[in-house]
Amino acid sequence: MKNDFPGPVPALFRGIEAGQLDGLLSLLGARRRDYLRGETVLRPGDPCRIGIVLTGQVQIIQEDLWGGRTVIGLAEAGDLFGEAFVCAGESEMPVGVCCASESSILLLDGAALFLNGQQPPAAGILLHNLLQIVSAKAVGLIRKNFVLSRRSTREKLLSYLSAQASQAGSREFSIPIDRQQLADYLAVERSAMSAELGRLRREGVLETRRNRFVLHLPDQGG
Repeated sequence: MKNDFPGPVPALFRGIEAGQLDGLLSLLGARRRDYLRGETVLRPGDPCRIGIVLTGQVQIIQEDLWGGRTVIGLAEAGDLFGEAFVCAGESEMPVGVCCASESSILLLDGAALFLNGQQPPAAGILLHNLLQIVSAKAVGLIRKNFVLSRRSTREKLLSYLSAQASQAGSREFSIPIDRQQLADYLAVERSAMSAELGRLRREGVLETRRNRFVLHLPDQGG
């Protein structure tokens, strides 16, 4: 496969020259495919792959024995999925990956990076990039666990929105997910979350329109 990405070069390949990248993509067995909304990219039990979302958005889904589905992660254009399982030496995907919109995905056999043998110099750069990406996601998981550790829907909402405001550097910001995805992220019922958002609006704690929020500080007056 040639490195004809539809947008900026993904972070995984940052610092790798175009001439080196073609050979690296060949080593990794890169294959690109376009998917429709709702189409499955990988199922639990499929061989582990590193996926790069070139366009669109995918959901990482965990299913239980009774068929219940929980969205445990999202990946948008430029994001990776499956890299942690590859780095951990897993042979099969423990989760599923489904497209939340029309998407173009690049799948890589990441295990090829860890095979014995002479690797091209660019593989070292890629492994460095991969370590940074995995580490950043680990930090994100710590933040998510902090949000989910809150007891009530209200506390989870305020904890998540506070973190988003902090990342944006402003009390006015947009979140990258819709209401159903937010409910899934917080592990709460959407109806309960919507009711709580309504209460927070009436109390003057926040303003919201779709995925746009404005947070108001409590009155500090006496």
